[in-house]
Amino acid sequence: MKTVHRRQGMESTMDRIWLDHYPPGVPAEIDLSQYRSLISILDESFAKYRDAPAYVSMGRTLTYGAVDRMSQALGAWLQSRGLARGARIAIMMPNVLQYPIALIAILRAGYTIVNINPLYTARELQFQLRDSGAEAIFVLENFASTLQQVAAATDLKHIVVASLGEMLGFVKGLIVNAVVRHVKKMVKPFTLPDAIRFSDALSAGRDMTLSTPDLGQDDIACLQYTGGTTGVAKGATLLHRNLLANALQVDAWLAPTREKIPADEQLTIMTALPLYHIFALTSCLFVGMRIGARCILIANPRDLPNLIKEFVKYPVHLFPSVNTLFNGMLNHPDFAKINWTALRCAIGGGMAVQKAVADTWMQKTGKPIVEGYGLSETSPVLTCNRGDITAWNGTIGLPLPSTEVTIRDADDHDMPLGEIGEICARGPQVMAGYWQRPDETDKVMCADGFFRTGDIGVMDAEGRVRIVDRKKDMISVSGFKVFPNEVEDVAMGHPGVLECAAVGVPDVHSGEAVKLFVVKKDPDLTAEQLRKYCATQLTNYKVPKFIAFKQDLPKTPVGKVLRRELRDDPAEKPAA
Repeated sequence: MKTVHRRQGMESTMDRIWLDHYPPGVPAEIDLSQYRSLISILDESFAKYRDAPAYVSMGRTLTYGAVDRMSQALGAWLQSRGLARGARIAIMMPNVLQYPIALIAILRAGYTIVNINPLYTARELQFQLRDSGAEAIFVLENFASTLQQVAAATDLKHIVVASLGEMLGFVKGLIVNAVVRHVKKMVKPFTLPDAIRFSDALSAGRDMTLSTPDLGQDDIACLQYTGGTTGVAKGATLLHRNLLANALQVDAWLAPTREKIPADEQLTIMTALPLYHIFALTSCLFVGMRIGARCILIANPRDLPNLIKEFVKYPVHLFPSVNTLFNGMLNHPDFAKINWTALRCAIGGGMAVQKAVADTWMQKTGKPIVEGYGLSETSPVLTCNRGDITAWNGTIGLPLPSTEVTIRDADDHDMPLGEIGEICARGPQVMAGYWQRPDETDKVMCADGFFRTGDIGVMDAEGRVRIVDRKKDMISVSGFKVFPNEVEDVAMGHPGVLECAAVGVPDVHSGEAVKLFVVKKDPDLTAEQLRKYCATQLTNYKVPKFIAFKQDLPKTPVGKVLRRELRDDPAEKPAA
């Protein structure tokens, strides 16, 4: 196993004022000593909730017992491939039944998860596979053609290809796969000669025995790729301790909310956010497993009619989401068909919740959006509002149990309450460091173990935190980080571009959108030509939504482009 860089924390003398404002019954600290690793809570849940539904997708339900059996079989198959303990194994799938089975199998077999956005371009996919050193991958066939383009340039030795229909039963599976492949043509032709079908690997593993590894809290559970606070994509090294801690922290925080659910109802989580994103990974999968919840898996949350049908079909108690999705649902004509009686908590995260959206949500559902905050580097949740708030308050809430948050200046000095500075945090959910990048780890870790989030905020007298601004120029599109350098590097590859700069601008649909300012080399270059070029190398949400051509770009005396000047110029704001 490759080593990771980690700073040792020191004792804090901070007065944790937020503890006086905790909901009744929520502890100041969580007890990590009761579990050896993340696998311990999974095993506990499999035993405790064996006959209860765990995951529902496209009408098919898997019980906790079924997920237990399948993940053991798949884990045994992985071990039979001769992979060394700690080997990195990638998952490139949306929210389908195979995702939780594969993820749990990877952990139980003693390996490390590498989550990959299935919409990545070949360039983005190759970088992440090579940087992580992934030796195996689970991929949905809809995205296998992208993998084919780069597989030979990576360390991949084993490829497992899944299909949308294979877990849905024989007849329904045949119909779904036929429609997806031949009617909707969602599967591009691909050739991966050494690949094995997910169902075949699962079947083979049933005749094998899983050798349970002796994992501890210091073993690496996941490499969660992020831009962090410095703009270069890198893997946040999340240990079993980190993800275990955050599952217990969120569980403790939600306990008062869960108590309001009738004893004869199984808690249901609408899992519309992609599980490859750290927000859903923890708040839906790990917390869901911990509390014995039923997760309704939504493969494509952009398909609002289908999402709303699922809301109509099931009584949903928890709905973790982002501002973009809340807004999209509110503006859909079928939204009124949903009965929100069962809803206990709509959790907003991933990006800032807009006041107009929060107010409309409250008006139409009778329930507030409970906003929280976190990052990939913190597994992810650091703060959250109380579940019993009666209205959205514009803050990201209080630090979770066993979490310290402070506001610091540029010299790492704590700021007085009410003064603005960088949000810094310390707790068992904070990553071990960036994968194979000790220099980048040093940039974000303070000497006393606090992590610099890169976000600017302020803390009030109750310990609630409010985000004021973003420290760097990072852009947040529907909660996904976009790095200006990456967009600019791709755009500069077009022969018609002389100079360019990417910034984030307000967008009613996604919170922020990418706007690219370009100085032409070819006077005939059009915005549409450049946008199509960018789309060949960038995932959709990174492609500039707005492109503006300029005679020159504002720069410092040493030639650095002033992105902030471009971003703050009222004349350059897109029309509403």
